[in-house]
Amino acid sequence: MNESFEARVTKDSLVFSAAHFITFNGNVCERLHGHNWRLDVTVAGALDDNFYVFDFIALRDACLKLVGKLDHQVLLPQRHQTIAVATSDDGKEVTAKFEDRRWVFPAEDCCILPVENTTAELIARWIGHRLITDCDMQSRAELQELRVSVEENFGQWATVRLSLRPA
Repeated sequence: MNESFEARVTKDSLVFSAAHFITFNGNVCERLHGHNWRLDVTVAGALDDNFYVFDFIALRDACLKLVGKLDHQVLLPQRHQTIAVATSDDGKEVTAKFEDRRWVFPAEDCCILPVENTTAELIARWIGHRLITDCDMQSRAELQELRVSVEENFGQWATVRLSLRPA
């Protein structure tokens, strides 16, 4: 018998409000705008000694921690090719520049993410990698995959599937 199990967490508390802007088609830059983002996380694998894939409470708490980091922030890309993001010398302001446009934000209102663009796809990937580390998922031989979905607008989801096993 071939069985597959998943533990999934998606709750009303796994929502964050955040602003962002992205670039696309090379030189098009959106206006700054916000979303009420929602998170849905699934861990797939075999059952452990307790007969579950992953502890729901531990997964929920790790997700809540990340949602709290992103909530009420301006999400900015650290690795963008044409958006330059810099923190002022005194650490109080963050400036983002794209071509002739410039935005200045209080540093406490910004979350600079190690991503190339603040798309829902790359935010999902960042969350996934953080969950793998924060929950020590790679040390668990029975776990096979982490799936992270981020809804940036009602009915608009981006999903990343991250293998927890070496290729």
